[in-house]
Amino acid sequence: MEALKDLYHQARETRERAYAPYSGFKVGAAILSSSGKIYAGCNVENISYPCGTCAEAGAIAAMLAGGDTKIQEILVIADSSPLILPCGACLQRIAEFATPDTLIHLADMEGVKQTLPLSKIFPATFTAKELLK
Repeated sequence: MEALKDLYHQARETRERAYAPYSGFKVGAAILSSSGKIYAGCNVENISYPCGTCAEAGAIAAMLAGGDTKIQEILVIADSSPLILPCGACLQRIAEFATPDTLIHLADMEGVKQTLPLSKIFPATFTAKELLK
């Protein structure tokens, strides 16, 4: 439970530093790695929209830069109702470093509202099995 509070705090704090001058839609993400360290990321927009970066991708990059490679849990926060899910590209990114049982926590500015395993949100991932055939 303490780890979830820490994830929420880190994601919310990092969300405030998001660079979203075009949409105004700030997103934060925080990963609890298998080593117990927390890594956070925020969305970064660009005037050329396809060049933007999602919060989840930033958190994954921070995790890898920090020397970890396994996602134990991830939390995504936005000031949004309904809650937001990671986009399809980020679900694929998460799957690369997670297991089907990895928990994805969805939060708004009031707290964590829903927790689902990756397999429930993204049941059919593209894996190395398909690539290496």
